[in-house]
Amino acid sequence: MLNKTYEKRLYEILKEKNWKLSTAESCTGGLVAATVVNISGISEFFEEGFITYSSRAKVNRIGVNPKVIDEYGVVSNETAEAMALAVAKTASSDCSISTTGVAGPNGGTREVPVGCICIGCSVKGKAYSEKVFFNGTRQEIRQQAAVEAIKYLVDKIEEVS
Repeated sequence: MLNKTYEKRLYEILKEKNWKLSTAESCTGGLVAATVVNISGISEFFEEGFITYSSRAKVNRIGVNPKVIDEYGVVSNETAEAMALAVAKTASSDCSISTTGVAGPNGGTREVPVGCICIGCSVKGKAYSEKVFFNGTRQEIRQQAAVEAIKYLVDKIEEVS
């Protein structure tokens, strides 16, 4: 569950700036969008969300350049940033959140272990990202990633505004 302070702050920022928000999710499978819509009144600002689980969906649905995925891998800061920029463009939103990672319990490698999540966001056409590592069950990792993604966007908007 998202910290109420971040829920309130996200809503306040979007309202104050009259900004639209969009999401592009892979490993979180819609949990970021689901968490956002828990915020009362957010319908005025939340434009749309995409679950782009496969690389093909990232390319075909929101317009990620396939060269980014090929060069850096699907779980990378570069792909998270490309997703954030692409979904903001697709949805005509002012800011966006993206997630890509390995929630487990299978699928991890030495380079990209289970729990490795890349979170991206865009703020008025500029992309940012962070790589974070979570422990727990598949559901716990996904939930932690969704909460962190929203916190990351709020913190990044406050930092650059």
